[in-house]
Amino acid sequence: MFSYGSSSDYGELPNLAPKGRATQSSLLTSGKFPGFGLAQNAIDGNRNPDLRKGSCTETEKESSPWWRLNLHHRQTVSSVALTNRGDCCAENLDGAEIRIGDSLENDGKDNPLCATVSSIPAGQTEHYICSGLLEGSYVTVVLPGEERTLSLCEVEVFGMPADQCVDAFE
Repeated sequence: MFSYGSSSDYGELPNLAPKGRATQSSLLTSGKFPGFGLAQNAIDGNRNPDLRKGSCTETEKESSPWWRLNLHHRQTVSSVALTNRGDCCAENLDGAEIRIGDSLENDGKDNPLCATVSSIPAGQTEHYICSGLLEGSYVTVVLPGEERTLSLCEVEVFGMPADQCVDAFE
């Protein structure tokens, strides 16, 4: 894991996330800011870590909440960067799993594991290099456990189309 701005062993790869479509297990509809936490907020290119500014996601408190990005085409992903909330509850991302694959079975929670979040300081972005190059059309962030709320302020996915990957790394 390293800070945003560092390059991976594979060079500078584009952020694939803005061209995708995001969904999540639920949308927070109660509390001070109901409806602010739309899934698409995490791929708007804005890392603002304050939910009230409209650039973060937030689910209801539930069992194993998830957020998923549909990349529309099979991609080879080398790393993922997550930006945590800064206005509260930074510990809510502790234990989150980043999964990449082609299956929507079990909401994508069974796809291969890229990385597990130990913790991300409030308002910070952490960059996770996948344990290997992973291919898939979906990137899922799942928060295992009961009565958990998932909130993300930006998700960046670095890679390239799977059919171009073989040529690039030869």
